[in-house]
Amino acid sequence: MKNFFITFLLLFAGAAAATAQTWAVAVNAADAVELGTIGVEGSAAVGQHWSIHANAKVNPWTFGRRDTSADNNGLFQSPNPDQKQDRKQVYAAGVRWWPWNVYSGWWIGGKGQYQEFNYGGLLTETSQEGDAFGAGFSGGYSLMLKEHWNLDFGLGFWTGWMKYTTYACPSCGKVVDEGQKWFILPNEVILSLVYIF
Repeated sequence: MKNFFITFLLLFAGAAAATAQTWAVAVNAADAVELGTIGVEGSAAVGQHWSIHANAKVNPWTFGRRDTSADNNGLFQSPNPDQKQDRKQVYAAGVRWWPWNVYSGWWIGGKGQYQEFNYGGLLTETSQEGDAFGAGFSGGYSLMLKEHWNLDFGLGFWTGWMKYTTYACPSCGKVVDEGQKWFILPNEVILSLVYIF
């Protein structure tokens, strides 16, 4: 599934190259609050009211000491309540509609998204890993700062399907649940610095 989305992003960007008159690159400062997630978004204007967007996010970090000692049965690592992680890789592509002008004022958008995730130790002692894909919807406002610089504000959610495994703790291999399910979740808070070419 990940290869499908990467191929989709590349085809999407290639198709835009012939028609785009304005390009932009954005970095979302709000992503860093998610335990140091790093993300970048590229976009292109394809008309007065439409732009296409592709973004990627990654978080490879695990915080806290990983306990490598085994329990009495030698089956899994001992729980470490101090270990926290929100590891992920996310790929998305979509469109935005701008009522006034591209990269100016209010906007609404939609996208397709794939996410591989592994998080735990944040709100509970359990951890969960898996894959999710679906559609996201968002809205926001783009404030023009200077000729080439904007500040974007926005909120989004997404819905789709996930396959997951839940473990007793972030550092052990004891499975407590696994399965597949549909979801609706908050997806992003946008506070992006945008450079427009």
